[in-house]
Amino acid sequence: MRLQLLKKEINVPQGATVALVGQLLSAKGPKGEVKRQFEAPGVSIEKIDSKIIVSVKNATKKDKTTVGSVTAHIKNIIQGVTQGFTYKLKICSGHFPMNVSVVGKQIIIKNFLGEKFPRIADFPPNVTVKVVGQEILVESPDKEIAGCSAAIIEILTHVKGRDRRIFQDGIFIIQKDQKVIA
Repeated sequence: MRLQLLKKEINVPQGATVALVGQLLSAKGPKGEVKRQFEAPGVSIEKIDSKIIVSVKNATKKDKTTVGSVTAHIKNIIQGVTQGFTYKLKICSGHFPMNVSVVGKQIIIKNFLGEKFPRIADFPPNVTVKVVGQEILVESPDKEIAGCSAAIIEILTHVKGRDRRIFQDGIFIIQKDQKVIA
């Protein structure tokens, strides 16, 4: 069964500007700028006044899911440039006192489980990382970059070959985008 025309509209709020060149969507707002190239065959994206319209003609079931995914990505981009995305991580050090610091676009973790060499991770330029007491805040207007950066920090302190019930040291994501996990 085919639908004749599937069309979804997204309103652009005040304070955000959206430009569309072909399939490249760029949005600017008070929290920053995000650009994204959409490559969805058969799906057309148009900007009319303060609305973005995602549509497809003769939609199949697969086209319907593609339109839903593109619409969700565009909403995340608009939310990111207006409100931003924040991930909160908790530093847990039970055996050895861990020293976590941010220098430029790098996070440096010293004395993790008594190791002599620091663990270091780099971040993309669109991310802000802050250490506040026993918490790390990762902020970005791009949801994917913020989530990936938080995951990189969590993976950086992943313990292998030890009982996780005893060695609970590490850095763990406790909050993403205003949703409490732990």
